[in-house]
Amino acid sequence: MSGTGAPVGVIDYGAGNLGSVMNALKRLGREARFVPGPESLGPRSVFGRIIFPGDGNFGSAMDSLEHSGYAQAIRDWVRSDRPFLGICIGLQLLFDRSEEAPPVDGTETRGLGLVPGAVLRFPGRKVPQIGWNQTKARPGSRIFAGIPENSFFYYIHSYYAAPDDGGLVAAEADYYLPYCAAVERGNLAAVQFHPEKSGQAGLRLLENWIGF
Repeated sequence: MSGTGAPVGVIDYGAGNLGSVMNALKRLGREARFVPGPESLGPRSVFGRIIFPGDGNFGSAMDSLEHSGYAQAIRDWVRSDRPFLGICIGLQLLFDRSEEAPPVDGTETRGLGLVPGAVLRFPGRKVPQIGWNQTKARPGSRIFAGIPENSFFYYIHSYYAAPDDGGLVAAEADYYLPYCAAVERGNLAAVQFHPEKSGQAGLRLLENWIGF
């Protein structure tokens, strides 16, 4: 099943309260279900699009994804260019590696490797960043279409994503330095902030993505 009429699948890998994501989708009148397992992301999936939200540690999150089978299922889904939205750690895990999970005994924790680049720690002393921050979208971004310029979104994070290809950056925010707040490539989108906690601007972004 595909298209905007198919259910939205929400991945719950065991970290974070996902109720606000489900409530936001309900407010938009969209049917949403938790994905029952990685096998549900196959070619005959009933889901038309997938959201991967959550908080947590990069290393432990990747360990959970690899052991559950979700890691490869997500890679296959994104590589087939089916609509996917990562939120918070769902953005960071798309990258190759993170300073939050440094090598141990010479072994490095690898991310999903779907967006070339790294996740870095903010250089300042006041981390995590918690609260509303102005977000500047790039012209032509599909997920930010119709959202007023420099709108505020809600953030909570100590690390930020740094794509190798600056052309993938869909929006920037500033906290000690300008950094990537969102990436966009084909039907893949991911944001560092929490649209489900960001009022009308966040709801509009989710609705834009559902229109992919």
